[in-house]
Amino acid sequence: MRHVQRLVGAMVITGVLGACATWQASSTVVPTTPHQVHWSYEGDTGPAHWGDLAPEYALCAQGTAQTPIDIAPTENQAVANPIVRYQVGDVTVVNNGHTVQANAAPGNSIVVDNTEYSLAQMHFHAPSEHTIDGTPARAEVHFVHKAADGSLTVIGVLIQAGDDNPAWAPYVEALDTAVDASTTTTLDWAALLPNDLVTYRYRGSLTTPPCSEGVNWMVLQTPITLSEAQIAAFTAAYDGNARPIQADNDRTVIVDSSDS
Repeated sequence: MRHVQRLVGAMVITGVLGACATWQASSTVVPTTPHQVHWSYEGDTGPAHWGDLAPEYALCAQGTAQTPIDIAPTENQAVANPIVRYQVGDVTVVNNGHTVQANAAPGNSIVVDNTEYSLAQMHFHAPSEHTIDGTPARAEVHFVHKAADGSLTVIGVLIQAGDDNPAWAPYVEALDTAVDASTTTTLDWAALLPNDLVTYRYRGSLTTPPCSEGVNWMVLQTPITLSEAQIAAFTAAYDGNARPIQADNDRTVIVDSSDS
C-alpha cells in the first residue's frame, strides 16, 4: 500500500538517475562508454539476473527502493512545480547500445525546493518504465539532472500517440544513429516538455545497473503527444528496453496537485 506524504517545508530528496544505464563518473542513466560488465534486457544478462552479474550490481536484486514502480491513484497534495530553465542549443546524440541519449550543453537546469540541478542528458525507454494504475505508456523519456552536491533528479515524461510534435523532430531524426556512433543536432529543450509540470514524486533508483538508490524521481502527470510515425522511430531504435516494475515497499508517493 502506498502512502501520501503531506509536505512541511521543502522536500529533501537526493537522486541518482534511474531508468537507463549507469552514468559516467556519477550514478545516473546511460553511459557513453562500453560497460565493464555486459547487461541487457533479455536472457541470462536481463533484469532478472542483473544483481548476479557483478558485485557492484547487487542492489539490482537486494535494493528496497528500486525504480520503476506502478503509480496508483492516491490523495493529492499541492507542492511547487519544478522551475524549468532550459534553452535552445546544440546537443550530441549518442547511441550507447541501450538507448539513444542526447547530451545537454551547460546552461540548462531546473530548480526544485530551492536547489538547482543542471540538465545532463535525456534518453528514452519503450514501452514506458513507469506505469499508471498498471498501464504503460508507449514510451518514456528521462531528463537527468545533477546538483552541485552530486545528487540527481530525474524528470520522467510519458509519451502517448496523437498529433505530430515538431519540437521532437530533431531528436526523432537522430534516432537512427548507429550503435556506438554519435551525431549533432539542435534542440529546444523547453519545448520538449508539456505545458503542465504537475508531478508524481518518490524516492527511487537507477533503472539500470548498478541500480543505485537515492534518486529523486519526478514523473509528470501530463504526457506529451507524438505521432505514430514518430513513436515508430523510437521503437525502431529500441523496443523492450524497459526494466520491469519493482516492488514499492510502502514508499511514499507524493501526488502533486499544484497548478503553480
